[in-house]
Amino acid sequence: MPKAPANSAVRKADPVLQSLFDVQEATLPNGLRVRLLANHDTPVVSLYTFFQVGSRNERPGITGISHLFEHMMFNGAKKYGPKKFDQVLESNGGRSNAYTSTDMTVYYEDFASDALETVLDLESDRMRSLRINDEALESERQVVMEERRVRVDNDITGIMDEELGTLIWKAHAYRWPVIGWEKDIENISRKDCEQYFRTYYAPNNAVLYICGDIDPKKTLALVRRYYGNIPKGPTPEPVLNAEPAQKGERRAEVRHPAQSPALMLAWQGPAGRDEDTLVLDIIQYALTKGEGSRLVKKLVYETQLAVSVMVDWGWRVDPGAIIVYLELKQGSDPRKVEEALYAELARVAAEGLTERELQKAKNNLRSDHLRELATNSGRAHAMGHYEVLLGSWRDGLTLPSVYAAATNEQVKAVAAKYFAPERRSVVTLIPAPGGATDEAADGAADGKDAE
Repeated sequence: MPKAPANSAVRKADPVLQSLFDVQEATLPNGLRVRLLANHDTPVVSLYTFFQVGSRNERPGITGISHLFEHMMFNGAKKYGPKKFDQVLESNGGRSNAYTSTDMTVYYEDFASDALETVLDLESDRMRSLRINDEALESERQVVMEERRVRVDNDITGIMDEELGTLIWKAHAYRWPVIGWEKDIENISRKDCEQYFRTYYAPNNAVLYICGDIDPKKTLALVRRYYGNIPKGPTPEPVLNAEPAQKGERRAEVRHPAQSPALMLAWQGPAGRDEDTLVLDIIQYALTKGEGSRLVKKLVYETQLAVSVMVDWGWRVDPGAIIVYLELKQGSDPRKVEEALYAELARVAAEGLTERELQKAKNNLRSDHLRELATNSGRAHAMGHYEVLLGSWRDGLTLPSVYAAATNEQVKAVAAKYFAPERRSVVTLIPAPGGATDEAADGAADGKDAE
């Protein structure tokens, strides 16, 4: 079992946050979990539906089906047909969107509080009886294929990220991209979609988070009315983490038209519930948050080896990866840039952060955390995110205390453990003859897309 997110002695809920999260919880007989949080400051509501399915739950042959299904969910159902979902929602002053990641698929709406019953009717309709046919599948397949061409095949960071995933993971489903492999997307069948829907879009694999101007008792009654008769689905198969230990550095080169070389590096990291995860949050912020952060200052301004540098460390259900992306100056030697990067990471492992760096990282983490919780949408999303990746939404209320209590000794120990050379994978972009394509140049400037 994974460890708790951090030392239990300092895991205390922030009193201010605790006062804001008077959450009412319930579980329907069909397994649907419900989290209700009233906030009467403004007459608006946010509804998030978290399905515990992502690319982690796929297999070779149907990679990308989670993301494809995200698109399929907007194609109408039994009561509200094609294009009706957005028409009805927007006519009630609402808006919607969705995203798919390695570990979850999330749908959300923001709307005026008097439209709550209508939105519950819309969402329950597609959970109960989504329209799945060959025409809808082929239409969304083409949309996803074009998205893949833009975000991966013609984007430098997309190409490098896809290559890096196959280096970091040899056995785990994290090795393939969330959008899926091209041939798998082309061959996903209607039968695959129907089976996927029955298994992963059943109420027992979902959680509703409703935050805003609501009466929790009346809202729960509405949820029971609209969702209560949706049949329970089969229990999803557990995902086995069969990833073997990495025993040495892994490398790959990518040759693609580009204006300058680039580097994307990764170190195998912990799972979201591991006690080291939140310390890595602090290290990430100290390394690249702001113009005065350590790597930006050293590699971009002082040595001028790189044009930009970023660190991407995101929590995952199973052990994830700390990713560093560097866009280099024209003519730069990638090996020299690597050496400079490794030297800075070794300094963190040996000396830790300065007191100013440590406090600044903690302040920025607290600020970003509180900023997310300032809105109904942010609170609903945060609760779902914490519940999937930390085990309980309540753990999110303890983050300020954990960050505040973190020490430089923890920083040094975690940096030494995870930035070890044998945990490292490196992808180097070698500019190919012909110059950069417009899309590739834009991708390099924009940085790595979030999943």
